[in-house]
Amino acid sequence: MTYDPYKVNSLVIGPDTSPVSGLVRWDPVRSIWNGAMLIAALMFAPIYVSWSAFTMFLVLSAATLCSGHSVGYHRRLVHRSFMCPTWVERLLVWMGALVGMGGPLWTIRTHDIRDWSQRQPHCHDFLAHRCGLLRDGWWNLHCKLWLDHPPGFDPGAGIADDRFYRFLERTWMWHQVPLGIVLHWMGGWDWVVWGVFVRVAACTTMHWFISYFAHTRGPQSWVVDEAGVQAHDVPIAAIPTMGESWHNNHHAFPASARHGLYPGQFDPGYRFIQLLERLGWAWNVQLPSNLPLRPGITPVRPDAEGVRRSARARA
Repeated sequence: MTYDPYKVNSLVIGPDTSPVSGLVRWDPVRSIWNGAMLIAALMFAPIYVSWSAFTMFLVLSAATLCSGHSVGYHRRLVHRSFMCPTWVERLLVWMGALVGMGGPLWTIRTHDIRDWSQRQPHCHDFLAHRCGLLRDGWWNLHCKLWLDHPPGFDPGAGIADDRFYRFLERTWMWHQVPLGIVLHWMGGWDWVVWGVFVRVAACTTMHWFISYFAHTRGPQSWVVDEAGVQAHDVPIAAIPTMGESWHNNHHAFPASARHGLYPGQFDPGYRFIQLLERLGWAWNVQLPSNLPLRPGITPVRPDAEGVRRSARARA
């Protein structure tokens, strides 16, 4: 499989493949998981609460969201926006599984189907976040879209055939158990409740919530030509999402390791990649300035073109 920084590389698109028609059905496993975490958090968090548990919740959430979900799952595994040793990649991906949203293969497939669908002139309401906050929340946290004519899925060598990633795909939920044991040993039940139940519920719900707004409203620097769904930035969420909320920039330059491209756009995920680079654990870090010139995007703010102009100067 030839990698293209501006295409959705894991999907196999046939002549009948369509992102439009399909049925949204309840996903019992994911629904029970997300629902149980939320209910447990609401029930036990007010009882088992302490400043140390709350501090641990913030630190562990930041660590897993930044190194795991943002850098390991999204910028490395999905977009290959930098290179790193296998042991570093696997550690980052394991941190991504600890977030509690899903396994690595599920994440790639879910991300890429949504990404590909949104680039088409039309797609299903589920993929476009088009049906209002409450229904969209139920759909994305408790249901699954079954397309009538879905694309094939082939994440390529080094991912689909990786035994460790297949293991994580089967066991991602169970990794909260050893984490819970360690947290109980360190801080008691307060730490278990806030480090597992509250953290997983908060991170999962926040991810959907920011994704909803990142595809429905907010500032933009670029428009992707002919795409039926455009991305927006959610500036207020830059820190809790580790820079993922600069989503309009990401749609314009999906293979860029840096999402916050303009002054004032803080991007903790990219800062973490820079740290890895300084340690010699990351290289070939992709940015708009060293990627091939991106066709098919139109700037909609005055200084947006400067990012692409620097790439054009290198072309």
